[in-house]
Amino acid sequence: MSDKLPDKLFRLIKSLSRSEKRYFKITASHNAFGENSNYVTLFDAIDNMEDYSEENLSRLFKKESFYKNPSIAKNRLYENILRSLDAFHAKSSVDVELRRMLHCAEILFSKSMYDESASALNKAKKIATQYEKHHILLDISKWEKKLMERDSYSGRGLDDVIRLLDEDNLLLKKISNYAEFWNIKSRLFLLLNKKGKVRGQEELKNFKKIIDNTLLKSEKKALSYETKYLYNHIYSAYFFGIGDYQNSYLYIKKHLALIESKAEIYNEEPNKYFAVLSNLIYLCTQLRKYNEVSFYLTKLKSIPALMERGMTDDMEIKLFSSAYSAELSLYIQTGEYEKALHLIPLIENGMKKFTINKVRASYFNFNIAIVYFATGNYSMALKWINKLINDNSIDASNDIHCLSRIFNLIIHLEMGNNEVIPYTLKSTYRYLDKRKRMYRFENVFLQFINQYLKAKNNFQVKNTYQALRHDLQLLSKDPFEKVVFEYFDFNKWAASKVGNVPFAETVKEKV
Repeated sequence: MSDKLPDKLFRLIKSLSRSEKRYFKITASHNAFGENSNYVTLFDAIDNMEDYSEENLSRLFKKESFYKNPSIAKNRLYENILRSLDAFHAKSSVDVELRRMLHCAEILFSKSMYDESASALNKAKKIATQYEKHHILLDISKWEKKLMERDSYSGRGLDDVIRLLDEDNLLLKKISNYAEFWNIKSRLFLLLNKKGKVRGQEELKNFKKIIDNTLLKSEKKALSYETKYLYNHIYSAYFFGIGDYQNSYLYIKKHLALIESKAEIYNEEPNKYFAVLSNLIYLCTQLRKYNEVSFYLTKLKSIPALMERGMTDDMEIKLFSSAYSAELSLYIQTGEYEKALHLIPLIENGMKKFTINKVRASYFNFNIAIVYFATGNYSMALKWINKLINDNSIDASNDIHCLSRIFNLIIHLEMGNNEVIPYTLKSTYRYLDKRKRMYRFENVFLQFINQYLKAKNNFQVKNTYQALRHDLQLLSKDPFEKVVFEYFDFNKWAASKVGNVPFAETVKEKV
């Protein structure tokens, strides 16, 4: 057995819900596997651990015969937990139920109960068609063919054979169509996730290369619900990536309408609903459609009540990260920093409880740093921005990583750490230059820091801030540069320094 399995076993046990643990123990006690409770005892011993320790387990079970070979004992426990989970989640999704129905049809076929097998297949086919489960429909087609062949095509004609061929061809066409749309979407998102939004002509060209695809010329080329979903997803992401939020908003609204028109499919794949609502909330925040933000945020938070099958761990993570991220962004945008402060302990608890996507965690870190900055707690702002800077688990050329270093310089300016700033400036310049992320904004800002360090009195310092404010106002109108102002309102910060008023007040005035 792999040396890594004990950790896998530990993580599997720790991932179980109370209901899943209870179900495992009940099923274990009713079969040979749990006859003398040895494996249930092993399960409990691992479950009670804070951190996995092979040494502790060996000491605890050294006299037990079943544990003479620890690898075999742990492997059996691991496999039986998976079997228990399989049984526990037998009706957790349409896919699982359809696979079970297919298995039943196969069993009935093997027992020569052909009419019953055909009936089971017909029932499965209706459900698979309703939910557009094309790969499963191909498996159903395979068994329909076997039923047709089993009695030398008795009672069957050429029309039946041609009908199956036409159905298969249409299914294959839809599967291929989905694969092509998925490929376009994934190439677009690779660019977005690695580099962030468009910051120059070359990046714009790369985005346009992907979007200039014949499949995207008309929604009619999308042959199923799933590919229509991808069609709208691609365009909303494309316009988002090039900073055209109004068009992105229009496509994501179509996206949402499509999902809500297929409630049964949405219930099967609620993660898509999470994603669309959270993206729509972000766009509404940027477009200052604050009434819509409240409406969609309420929708997002009400999802658990709509879930017929209940919330999975993955859904809870998505709901936590989407809802709190949207709410935090809204309070920052509207200058409601006291409300944002109340969210921080809840976000911290969630980040400890859940395994959050690294990019999402970075945005939490950045925005929490902004909240502390705006409320004058610069040491806490520095702590949170350093969390982001020191996290090497996401692409270091991502916008969020690069702009965190600029924000780091701003925090040091506010703290009066003039002895640290020259070193941090040099480090930031090297970092951005190495990653080819020295756009106009970055150059303007780093030049400002240079001028600030050369200033000999308060009058010259104020002049540097006035020059920065002028440059930032021009940059904020540049379609390639305005994206940086979504991360932090650099304009309002410069205005607060020129006017000698708190940053939070300038943001509230804007709102």
